[in-house]
Amino acid sequence: MAAIVLTRNMQLAKHHGSGVVGVLCMRGYASAAPDADAPRPLKTTNLSAMKRGTGGRSSFSGIVATVFGASGFVGRYVCNKLAKQGSQLILPYRGDDSDVIRLKVCGDLGQVLFHFYNLEDSRSIRDAVKHSNVVINLVGRDYETKNFKFKDVNVNGAARLASICRDVGVERFIHVSSLNVEANPTPVYISGGSRWLKTKYEGELQVRDAFPNATIIRPADIYGSEDRFLRYYAHIWRRQFRSMPLWRKGEATVKQPVFVSDVAQAIVNAAKDPDSAGRIYQAVGPKRYQLSELIDWFHRLMRKDQKRWGYQRYDLRYDPTFMLKVKFTNLICPGAPIGGLSVDRVEREYITDKVLPGVPTLEDLGVQLTSMEDQVPWELRPYRAALYYDAELGQFEEASPPKTIESREEQRLFA
Repeated sequence: MAAIVLTRNMQLAKHHGSGVVGVLCMRGYASAAPDADAPRPLKTTNLSAMKRGTGGRSSFSGIVATVFGASGFVGRYVCNKLAKQGSQLILPYRGDDSDVIRLKVCGDLGQVLFHFYNLEDSRSIRDAVKHSNVVINLVGRDYETKNFKFKDVNVNGAARLASICRDVGVERFIHVSSLNVEANPTPVYISGGSRWLKTKYEGELQVRDAFPNATIIRPADIYGSEDRFLRYYAHIWRRQFRSMPLWRKGEATVKQPVFVSDVAQAIVNAAKDPDSAGRIYQAVGPKRYQLSELIDWFHRLMRKDQKRWGYQRYDLRYDPTFMLKVKFTNLICPGAPIGGLSVDRVEREYITDKVLPGVPTLEDLGVQLTSMEDQVPWELRPYRAALYYDAELGQFEEASPPKTIESREEQRLFA
């Protein structure tokens, strides 16, 4: 039975001048049961065991994720999807914090933290991952700079991250690689083939050696807002005057692009699925297209057709001036080439996306794939000519979607 203890303190207050009112304060104490409002004792200091809420942005899912490369194209989508489910984020950055500060609003108050790091500084990496149970490596660069070469980022950096995560006891490590990686890519313009694909392959080997249970995602060309696929071909610097140079006019290359939100959702699902540990996933879209069909469709969406703009495709092999422009661009732009145009990027254009049989895809991670026909028209709308005209006037005909490539047709095409 609870005992009632009368407090000896009296609070006196004046009531409109003269009267004095005495307030008697009483507290109830339970003699047998503990106070229900008292904090529960902690069984562990591991944050992943402290799940709270129903799974919304103001909940805590139990995931403490360190996302390397959070300020990049894919990283912004991954951070938003993780924080939307109530995960705590630790976002390492280099350079100025203004590059990542806008990600603060992804999660609830105190759930998005920032940490300065350097990819070559093991101590800063250790400080960024020591409290996390999930680490995602999205660090990458399509071109080399004076500070970081492909091997520094794709091989040494990935191996260093995986090794440190293993030493500090991180439960899940997710590494984003690339489709079509191989030890010896077929060369076209660069001696030895694409160094980017080669170093990505070597990086996978280093990651698997340092962290055997790592999950590896191999995405094809990723499109979306602020991407480097649609905007690469839409940029004026990629064209030669009003024409588009492509390897064999783009008719000998098949691509299977994937939407960025699908890739981000797959990474989040892999972080929560223990069965994905130690597996490789191919991140490809639902349909395969001939590159020439895609380029023609992009220009139809931008209303830059052959009749009005003089647009046409031609074989890149017979135009040495274009490659001179690419090399000149890399020479005068050592930091970020204009329009993302680099020799290695042109080298990777001719490669057909190879989807290996027996290797799981994003659908095995529960992702419902987005069709290009549903998303690309909205993405290319800012590049549309005569945008000030209303579509309802019917002055411009609707752009017909590109033709898809089936497996049998692809075998006949490249026989």
